[in-house]
Amino acid sequence: MEKKKYFVNVATQEISQIQVGDNDDFTIYADDEEVFLLRQQLTTMHDSDIRSFWRAHVPFEQYHNDESNDEYDEGLVSVYRTIHKLGDEKTKDHIESMGILG
Repeated sequence: MEKKKYFVNVATQEISQIQVGDNDDFTIYADDEEVFLLRQQLTTMHDSDIRSFWRAHVPFEQYHNDESNDEYDEGLVSVYRTIHKLGDEKTKDHIESMGILG
């Protein structure tokens, strides 16, 4: 499959072929299947974030015992791992400098 250039912003969970505003935190080259996988990872991370939000309103449930927080963290690392794999050199260097991949 043909790889196309995409701009990714993890904070806004945006994947776009058009560079607009600040959606170009990371540049990747991916085929349709790889973009679909990245979209699934971002959606899973978003779902975990929503569950964490609701858990935060339960005062007797402690943060460090919250499975959705762990899922969010794992999802974030997974997203950055995928972006690193598909990214251009600038993207790879940036993610490596973050130290998130261990």
